Amino acid sequence: MKTVRVKTDSKEYDVFIEEQAVRHLPEFLHNHFPNCSKLFILTDETVAKLHLASLTELLADFSYEAYVVPSGEKAKTFDVYYDCLTFALTQNFDRKSIVLALGGGAVGDLAGFVAATFMRGIPFIQLPTTILAHDSAVGGKVAINHPEGKNMIGAFYQPEAVFYNTSAIATLPDKEIKSGFAEVIKHALISDKEFYDTLLKLDDLGKVTEQELADFLQKGIEIKAGIVGEDEKETGIRAYLNFGHTLGHAIEAEMGYGNMTHGEAVAIGMIFALTLSKKKYGLDFSISDFSQWLEKLNYQIQIPHHLDLDRLINRMKQDKKSFNGDIHFVLLQKIGQPKVVKIAEAEIKEELQLFKERM
Repeated sequence: MKTVRVKTDSKEYDVFIEEQAVRHLPEFLHNHFPNCSKLFILTDETVAKLHLASLTELLADFSYEAYVVPSGEKAKTFDVYYDCLTFALTQNFDRKSIVLALGGGAVGDLAGFVAATFMRGIPFIQLPTTILAHDSAVGGKVAINHPEGKNMIGAFYQPEAVFYNTSAIATLPDKEIKSGFAEVIKHALISDKEFYDTLLKLDDLGKVTEQELADFLQKGIEIKAGIVGEDEKETGIRAYLNFGHTLGHAIEAEMGYGNMTHGEAVAIGMIFALTLSKKKYGLDFSISDFSQWLEKLNYQIQIPHHLDLDRLINRMKQDKKSFNGDIHFVLLQKIGQPKVVKIAEAEIKEELQLFKERM
């Protein structure tokens, strides 16, 4: 089993990566939480059908209750969050209970925020089932959405551990594989040209072997762990992990959460950020080749034609990197050298218009 150690100011924990990593969960619970009163398994409708039975069979020696929420971003609402807390209270969970987040990024975000706020904070463990969750399950960002912005209501709250079952990837639909792989690409671009060059050799995500994918995910987790270890609360370099997300989150919100996957929106955002990087820093990078590669992998590379640029800009003003209404982008001076840059609204609008026309 591969293990990546995450070290932050508030906590150190391990990410366990294996085909069936979750089989080690009972032993971990017995060793680290011998006085655990009850497990709160939080999962979604899709994942529950695929993985809940096998998890509960594994946890037969523990007292537990499972709560199933809607799939995807529909889980990250005030109403669902409130319902989770109500369930926890009515089922008599207490401060010695532990939340298990079984699912993708949305479930992990929601479960982590429930854990962070229930009785002022109880432990939680991430059990990711998607590629995208290799990013979201590590680093302690937990949140729900607001109609005015993605992940605007949340906290920094680290898990006790992450058990990454790579076998779960075999159950993912193509769009979820694409969504998660976009974050792998992001990690490569902001940190490691050699890793990026390795990814470029792929021409069909459907042909990536489970071992290759496990290696890619481990590399991405190591990159994120290194950044989070230096900047847990995003006061500096952790913002680099938002490469492609300023426009990506705006597109997601304007499309309506769930109508375009996170990674597909971020892919468009990365192309735009690279375009700005070329203009600002003369980035030595072929955006055309990058875009064609993404198209070969079946990503959409254009801003959906019906989206209004002014509305996208207003969304970007609400981005967590924005200050006093000023919009900031993560750009690349070169591959592996990101920088947060303030860009004027008029320039963004002009560049977005050119971007839509070119693409």
